Amino acid sequence: MIRIFFFLVGFALLVIGLTFSILYLNLLTIGYNFSFYVNFIIRRIECWYSIIGIIIMLTIILKGEK
Repeated sequence: MIRIFFFLVGFALLVIGLTFSILYLNLLTIGYNFSFYVNFIIRRIECWYSIIGIIIMLTIILKGEK
């Protein structure tokens, strides 16, 4: 049961992080270049949620295979 909870938490963080990354793509439409976008994404904690979510999900999945 606890594994399902952590998997869902990881999935929620992944969705939140990817949503903000897609929302911040609007910076490209107002004239910023791609290097500024990547630099901006790296510094935002909301976008790091996707990486944290992937790590949590992979940990739960790989731990279950043993």
